[in-house]
Amino acid sequence: LNFADISRDVGIAPNTAKAWLAILETSGIVYLLRPYFKNITKRVVKKPKIFFADTGLCAYLTGWETPQTLSMGAMSGSFFETFVITEIIKSYRHNGLDPSFYYYRDQAGVEIDLLIERNGELYPVEIKKTSNPSKNDVAAFSKIPNLSYGSLVCLTDRPRPLTDAACGISVWDM
Repeated sequence: LNFADISRDVGIAPNTAKAWLAILETSGIVYLLRPYFKNITKRVVKKPKIFFADTGLCAYLTGWETPQTLSMGAMSGSFFETFVITEIIKSYRHNGLDPSFYYYRDQAGVEIDLLIERNGELYPVEIKKTSNPSKNDVAAFSKIPNLSYGSLVCLTDRPRPLTDAACGISVWDM
């Protein structure tokens, strides 16, 4: 999320863009996933990622309106990630829990799509639109110290162990 780029593209002041985004976030239309950078090197990305809570609205606004386009298009992985993250958020909120969610990305390219903080533990979640998960998909988990057991949410047909510290799970079993 880059407010300078948004304000320039739309032709408004950055503070106006921030105010409008705050309204969208408060109303539940978008979710800002903040970066995790506690006790880790200063060389991490510190800008939030924005997700639409309604992937249908997101598809409409981007003009990706058919199932074929959403499943096979260049942005299909991003739509899949948006769907998974917003469904996890909805699950937490439905159960009366306030989600403590983050993402991690450093300047060396190490990235984890979602970090769930629960009872002082960090659970990494990677999201890939693949039906054949591998241990390479969760390689970033080993690059950050003190993470708990992690998951790769994907299109697999059954749970699959990937490493000693992570497994692949079906998006439909979340």
